[in-house]
Amino acid sequence: MADQSIPQARTPEAPRGAATAQTAGTAGATGKRMSRRRLLGTAGATGLVLGAAGGAAVGHAAAPAGATPLTSVGAGRAMFHGKHQPGITEGLQARGHLVAFDLAPGAGRKEAAALLRRWSDTARRLMAGEPSAQDDTGVALDAGPSSLTLTFGFGHSFFARTGLEGQRPAALDPLPDFSSDRLDKTRSNGDLWVQIGADDALVAFHALRAVQKDAGSAARVRWQMNGFNRSPGATAHPMTTRNLMGQVDGTRNPKPSESDFDRRIFVPEKGEPAWMANGSYVVVRRIRMLLDDWERLPLEEQENVIGRRKSDGAPLSGGTETSEMDLEKTDAEGNLVVPFNAHARITRPDQNGGAAMLRRPFSYHDGIDADGVPDAGLLFVCWQADPLRGFVPVQRKLDRGDALTPFVRHEASGLFAVPGGAAEGEYVGQRLLEG
Repeated sequence: MADQSIPQARTPEAPRGAATAQTAGTAGATGKRMSRRRLLGTAGATGLVLGAAGGAAVGHAAAPAGATPLTSVGAGRAMFHGKHQPGITEGLQARGHLVAFDLAPGAGRKEAAALLRRWSDTARRLMAGEPSAQDDTGVALDAGPSSLTLTFGFGHSFFARTGLEGQRPAALDPLPDFSSDRLDKTRSNGDLWVQIGADDALVAFHALRAVQKDAGSAARVRWQMNGFNRSPGATAHPMTTRNLMGQVDGTRNPKPSESDFDRRIFVPEKGEPAWMANGSYVVVRRIRMLLDDWERLPLEEQENVIGRRKSDGAPLSGGTETSEMDLEKTDAEGNLVVPFNAHARITRPDQNGGAAMLRRPFSYHDGIDADGVPDAGLLFVCWQADPLRGFVPVQRKLDRGDALTPFVRHEASGLFAVPGGAAEGEYVGQRLLEG
């Protein structure tokens, strides 16, 4: 997770009844169903900027007299068209769905192009607060965009299925095996990948249903995972989020303000292959946390495993969350203050030849298993210009001696090529599928 700010606490939401009465009256006057976008315009909100990384801009018309304004959570809007796809640099979202699809038997390049065209149109509409073009379910009819993002990518197998092997990037070669992997192949990889994120659960679910319905006979769901993060405004001030182990997670994430951010996270405009210009590669891992074992550890041992204080995320060498970690500092007995196998030490870019990735994950909880143990953990999502220089060297080092390894289990994995953003009038992946 990035060192990204959770948006400031929101103003209290207006009573639902007032909004319902207003919109019902407007709909009745015209005799037509009100779209989400029209509802958003009627509700109104002052312009604001949300998201520490992506800067999702919001600007709406002034509300008519007596209209009930949307809260800032509902009014947040990310842009579909742009240099990069949405859902990469925006701030963490409260709700997420990760879905992989396989093309149906007999479906190829033509069907894939038509599907990406449908998905792109649906994403553009829903991210603007409009209903989907076909058979909208109405699930999100009362809500604004709620910072909804949809992101699309291609798996290694997609290129053989569509006759585009010559366009498959070398960076998409399968990830190596790691000794800590316990991967379920049925929940790994896939021809196509979709990431959905929003700050409202119904808005996110609405987008999920629209994407699944748009797939039609062209593709079928291979796997789906559902996640969550802290809700916007849940803390008194912006702060780095926590994972399900209770640890502040994401302090040293690369920041868009850094001079080498684009070089480390995005494929250059003149990179290879050409259709991946301004795109990125995403590694997705379902990492189960063995919470019962973890929670039995005394606080001091938990902090030694991570290398940071649990209370505020500061390094054990002292200071605040953002203080530089002193890897050479020792205690009175000559022992390293930050243990040599502490997770925070091993994952530092300066300990991995500069390898860096933008982590933007979701937590998950899929219930209690037959042994009474929570099936919960992290949907690890990381972005980089080249996974062989980002994810792979860091994971190899973790595999050799991370103190956190006994408390986590990698259960699913995927690697996807995520092309650059679609320009006005284009769909995502058009340069690949029609090039």
